[in-house]
Amino acid sequence: MKPVPAVIGKHLLADLSGVGAELLRDSAALESLLRAAARAAGATILGSHFHRFGAGGGVTGVVLLAESHMSVHTWPESGFVAADIFMCGKADPMIAIELLLAALEPEGRHIQLVVRSAATGREEHSKSQIVV
Repeated sequence: MKPVPAVIGKHLLADLSGVGAELLRDSAALESLLRAAARAAGATILGSHFHRFGAGGGVTGVVLLAESHMSVHTWPESGFVAADIFMCGKADPMIAIELLLAALEPEGRHIQLVVRSAATGREEHSKSQIVV
């Protein structure tokens, strides 16, 4: 069996507030944004699926990557976005989140980095909060 590297990947969890409602209702724009962010981060896109919940509703969507995934869930009535960016290998989730932040222009943000690791009990297996 091939050994698993100590650090498997980096997982960003982003709660973004104060985002314009119109963008949060636009599934095509959000899909385009996440796909562009994945490419910029050096990830390989395998597919994507986005769904809008009715005329004024939010969007849920996922971009499946060879390196893992990116997903977004929006609440336009609250100006809130929950984004999830998990990338392994050489793909860089920090590049992806920077692109999302530039496009969404949130007033508030809480971004958490979780280092995913097979090295349970080691220093590499830790959570650290970051603000970008």
